[in-house]
Amino acid sequence: MTPRTGMGRCAALLLTVAVAAGALTGCDSLFLDAALDRGCENTENRVKQLESHDILDSRPEGTVVPQGFKDLESGCWADSGDAWIYAERTYVFPGDKAEVTQYYRAAAERDGWELSQASAQSSKAERTADLCFTLGKGDSTTTLDVYFLTEEILDAEERKAGPEFNSGSGYRVAITSPANGSATGCSD
Repeated sequence: MTPRTGMGRCAALLLTVAVAAGALTGCDSLFLDAALDRGCENTENRVKQLESHDILDSRPEGTVVPQGFKDLESGCWADSGDAWIYAERTYVFPGDKAEVTQYYRAAAERDGWELSQASAQSSKAERTADLCFTLGKGDSTTTLDVYFLTEEILDAEERKAGPEFNSGSGYRVAITSPANGSATGCSD
């Protein structure tokens, strides 16, 4: 029994030294990246489910996909410690933001999405509010966000607004879910 305890302490000490050395040399990100990527394992089918929602293809007439943005972006990201799956589209609408808000409220509700209380209150007060929906039908793991893009958001994503953004309002339609399938909702 004593040798196993000694080996355990030795292994713990070696692991501590390895992590500390990695932190000092900048190699710790490899350990962290590997741990975070595990949260995205086997999420491909759930990502395909998110991609299949009709609301992602629904858009007001005249809306365009701006240069530098794919028609559909999807996958899994785990940079915050929690892994999330997503499917999203980025658009530019040449008209009034209020038209975008009205359009997606109606389209989402037709598809069974339920507007969050906070979105309902803010969209009454402000006609151009960002919207958040949860998927009814017993699904407590999926949310739909429709929000307008700001320079800060694009900078954080390290993206540039193309010329289409000068002719209208950029916005995103995003469906997300925790990769582990846990319940989520709109932050009210």
